[in-house]
Amino acid sequence: MGGVRTALYNYLYAKKHQGDFILRIEDTDEKRFVPGAQDYIIESLKWCGIEPNEGAGYGGDKGPYIQSERKDLYKPYADQLVESGHAYIAFDTAEDLDKMRQQAKEMGLPNWQYNSVTRSSMKNSISLSKEEVEKRLAAGEPYTVRMKMPRNVDIKFEDEIRGWVTVNTNNLDDKVLFKPTGMPTYHLANIVDDHLMDISHVIRGEEWLPSAPLHVLLYDAFGWERPKFAHLPLILRPDGNGKLSKRDGDRLGFPVFPINWTTAEGELYSGYKEAGYFPEAFVNMLSLLGWNPGNNEELFGLEEMIEKFSLERVGKSGARFDPDKTKWFNQQYLRSTNNDELAQLILDQELIDSDKDYLAAVCGLMKERATFIQDIVDDGAYFFKDIESYDDKTVRKKWKDDTPQIMQELLDELNTISNWNTSEIEKVFSAYLEKNEYGFGKVGPGFRLLVTGKGMGPSMFEICATLGKEKVIARMTAGIDAVNTLKEA
Repeated sequence: MGGVRTALYNYLYAKKHQGDFILRIEDTDEKRFVPGAQDYIIESLKWCGIEPNEGAGYGGDKGPYIQSERKDLYKPYADQLVESGHAYIAFDTAEDLDKMRQQAKEMGLPNWQYNSVTRSSMKNSISLSKEEVEKRLAAGEPYTVRMKMPRNVDIKFEDEIRGWVTVNTNNLDDKVLFKPTGMPTYHLANIVDDHLMDISHVIRGEEWLPSAPLHVLLYDAFGWERPKFAHLPLILRPDGNGKLSKRDGDRLGFPVFPINWTTAEGELYSGYKEAGYFPEAFVNMLSLLGWNPGNNEELFGLEEMIEKFSLERVGKSGARFDPDKTKWFNQQYLRSTNNDELAQLILDQELIDSDKDYLAAVCGLMKERATFIQDIVDDGAYFFKDIESYDDKTVRKKWKDDTPQIMQELLDELNTISNWNTSEIEKVFSAYLEKNEYGFGKVGPGFRLLVTGKGMGPSMFEICATLGKEKVIARMTAGIDAVNTLKEA
């Protein structure tokens, strides 16, 4: 969900400024490679309606847009940094680094870093002689390229959301830029690709803010113009206690993925699509997790979001996710959807087999009380099949000793209607109440119970008109004895 929100804000900003929204697959970390992830990302963006106009799966003149397919492109840039003195070659093995961390920990220095203070005691082109370095390289010894972080320099850059940010290099380590596998790290690959792809704005999550000073130094080292940076606030758990994680959703009972995602191990994370959400409602909800339009408006179509969006109105603090509010968004979109469209969605999803016109009429009655289209089918089951049970609470509290007689009298009155429609049914019902000086509460609950099996729902007159006279009369006739039997049991 956080990744989709980041994509959404990039999309909105790009479209508002007549720019390009690019999808680049950043897969330089071989250990974290996830089979099927690229297809999942593309499918998710398509479902959300925020498709890129350039990138992986879409084409463009700056490709390839998958970093692993650009592998041979990055080494010359790493070499250039070494030659200019902004980076250096390091031969330290994983075991060497673990040993140094352990020694530091034993000395009471748990946060050991490879930096301007410690690099001289490690195996690199700064601490070793030129001859030794050349010897190791000639022997094919694996190495990394590390950024040579200057000592005690303030790095300043302006974030479009957070304003000016200043970080001293004494708080930064010499990050690896190029790995022994011949692959760049995220830091080098992104800076090179952003430059070559003419990226003007980098809008990403807050968790990347600590990497921004390194990226600023890399741009400066290459002599390239920096893009503008914007780091989005975190999406927080519903209780506000920490970042919302992929495991929080199913644990707490709501999706955090746009569409279902199944891991290589077969673990399923539920998605908003499969949970019955409209993509427009999902995107609308996401847009307001960190951004606000400056007023109390909450419902926006995508075009309106593009028109209103600005980075200036994106907050710095974390945005608390509210699953109940997300349901509210879906409810609003469901209510505003044309009845015929709702009926077609139900048929397309094979939720029920029904005549479309009849189903559309049912949707018109049920959608004001529904959150998902599945609710229309579930809560309105009595429109599609015979009553299988009667609401126990209504039977116990509303079915009195005289209710059977009242229901029989009402049945006789309804049976006289020749022009069966909403107004005629209401007219006959009201006349029966008036003639017998009954309040609605004495007759209405029993009437609803016999026709629908429920204790509440939409207008009974509209329900009866939709079901048709024959079905209503049959249900009332059979229901009087059936409910009596339940009451006496």
